[in-house]
Amino acid sequence: MVSTRLAIIDLVHGDQPLRSPNGLVLVANGEIYNAPELRAQFPEFKYQTTSDCEVIFPLFEAYGLDFARHLRGMYAIALFDPQSKRLVLSRDPFGIKPLYFMQRDGLFGFASEIGAMLTAGLAERREDEAAKAELLQLKYVIGSKTIIPDIHRVDPGETVVIENGAIQQRRDGDGFPASRQTLRSRARGLFGSPRKLLKAFDEVMSESVCVHLRSDVPCCLFYSGGIDSTILMLLSRDVAHSPPHALTIGYPGKERVDESWQALRLADAAGVNCDRIELTSDQFWEFAPRIVAAIDDPMADPAVLPLYFLGQEAKRRQFKVAICGEGADELFGGYSRYRRATLPRISLSARRRRRGVFTGAETGMHLPGWSAAMDAVERRQESIRDTRLQVLQAVDVLERLPNCLLIKLDRALMAHGVEGRTPFLDPKVAQFAMRLPDGLKSNPFYTKRFLRDWLADRFPLAEPYAKKRGFDLPLGAWMAARSSELAALVGAHPAIRESFRAEAVGEIFSRCRRSMQPAWSLLCYALWHSHYIQGVDPRGDIASTLTAAARDAGTA
Repeated sequence: MVSTRLAIIDLVHGDQPLRSPNGLVLVANGEIYNAPELRAQFPEFKYQTTSDCEVIFPLFEAYGLDFARHLRGMYAIALFDPQSKRLVLSRDPFGIKPLYFMQRDGLFGFASEIGAMLTAGLAERREDEAAKAELLQLKYVIGSKTIIPDIHRVDPGETVVIENGAIQQRRDGDGFPASRQTLRSRARGLFGSPRKLLKAFDEVMSESVCVHLRSDVPCCLFYSGGIDSTILMLLSRDVAHSPPHALTIGYPGKERVDESWQALRLADAAGVNCDRIELTSDQFWEFAPRIVAAIDDPMADPAVLPLYFLGQEAKRRQFKVAICGEGADELFGGYSRYRRATLPRISLSARRRRRGVFTGAETGMHLPGWSAAMDAVERRQESIRDTRLQVLQAVDVLERLPNCLLIKLDRALMAHGVEGRTPFLDPKVAQFAMRLPDGLKSNPFYTKRFLRDWLADRFPLAEPYAKKRGFDLPLGAWMAARSSELAALVGAHPAIRESFRAEAVGEIFSRCRRSMQPAWSLLCYALWHSHYIQGVDPRGDIASTLTAAARDAGTA
């Protein structure tokens, strides 16, 4: 087993693979936040380091395949026993850290990156057509499969046992979402006065932020000025000996999506140092190919662009850890579709026809079966949930969070050697959120009602009842400025020509200022295919990368 380590805890002695006194070999990607408490439970174990990962050894000796149930953190773990030749893989319950595998003809391989397995020749550079359709219509690939047919994901919360080159056992963990019966039992005893609920959240969230700040290297906070990151800013300020430095991102001119000035104003009022960095259209044009190449398990969320540059700035300032707000929307009801789901006219059985990125567009596209797998996931959740809101939250936590948003976070930051930490995605915080009544998460008037109430009590200057603002960027305007050129480059790409008419591509880019996502999905996919299927070097700009892809396809 091989590991390239980003040293966060025990910088000197924590290199991997780690070996236990009885011969077990460990590589682990991530952080075990409750490592100090777990170490205290096993004082007799002969620790060789102060690494947070070494505590996995005594846990495994004590609990066997149930060891991961005792971990609080984000992790992709591989444990190998040279005597029995048994390999154990385990992934954290939310899927914060990716973990992939392949098995074929007695050969089994695993890695934290799809790209590593492709480079090693463990999988063929070809696409799964159903996964491609999902990527283009949903912006990510759902389930255990990936867009590469030979490579699969270890599911969030899953522990897998491999012997003789093949999987022998797969165990689910105790992750979210829980069953209907579990939700109901957890809800008992939580109801109380609003003041008591706010106090309980303050305690559980403060403790989560505190353990997520455990580090032997400097930490920073990515701050947008929104509800989630403001909560993290305030709690980090209160629990840390030295509050993390905040970074926010903005854009040139007077872009309406630029909220960085509001973020600077709020950080200053809270007594937190915050610096603004600026992202330009020239940087987008130059860096988009290498940003997409960093996302080897492809997703088409455009927020990866500013996140990548925040990671770059964090590295430049020698921060190795960034505190981020992922998970708050899914757990506490932050999306507008959640609010719509609480309207009286929407019942659990009135599931609307699923819409994709290109639904309704005259594209002449050929993307068959793209909604089937997601429809099956939703039907399953409808059978075990009481409300439409609970169904939507469960589907997002099961699929969109690990297979889109957390891939985006991990890849955009790890491209610069920066670790993204997510205090909202903590087991104790998730348990609290699961026990809240639907109306305190989302209702016909507000999304994230409970978090807004908490922020109104602690920091009213943040205007928590104002309309929700997303992590937006002027990508539509940037693409529109060169829409004809982009349409020609993308339309000529061999993988785009398979599914879209050239005229349709031109129409999509002509509308990109007012409808950005279809154009970005096509461009993102074309750039991903250029590198991972065709082998084009991503260090050029958009034009040179796509030109090389079209040329190479013509000479193949």
